Amino acid sequence: MSSQESPAPRDRQALVAEFDEGMRALVSRSVLFHHAVADRLGINVSDLNCLGILEMTGPTTAGTLAEQTGLTTGAITGALDRLESAGYARRERDVNDRRRVIVRPLEGAAEIYRFFASLGAATEKLFERYTDEQLEVLVDFVERAGPITYEEMTKLRAWGDGAGRLQKERPAGQA
Repeated sequence: MSSQESPAPRDRQALVAEFDEGMRALVSRSVLFHHAVADRLGINVSDLNCLGILEMTGPTTAGTLAEQTGLTTGAITGALDRLESAGYARRERDVNDRRRVIVRPLEGAAEIYRFFASLGAATEKLFERYTDEQLEVLVDFVERAGPITYEEMTKLRAWGDGAGRLQKERPAGQA
């Protein structure tokens, strides 16, 4: 093939397989990166995920955090205890409904950004190689893939035995 000829296009099945493999590697590396950040902050990765949600959404209820993370209310209580002890979050009673607890990120929570700064800069540089139209496709993908992943996490947690272990067979009606 001459230097002016482009390689033959890959078929759809090959592209999907290559994309799937790349996404699996990206997700695994992302999980490992989040573990490293959590270690540096002195918290665990579930706590870091709660903190990330708080930083994205602002003050929210403990119940909403439990729902968004898929953690039990007991696990959220432990995560919030640790985040409060580390100075990253504070629980307050809702002034309109004293039964509800509102969780607020504290200024110390912004400390997480310093660990993501280099990754953010590298990602910005990566974005430069894509056209606006290609970026629109990428945004569309993540906007559609996020809810799918959340739904699958929810189904997986519901499929457990209550202690987080999977049952040998799925309950009737579970896909």
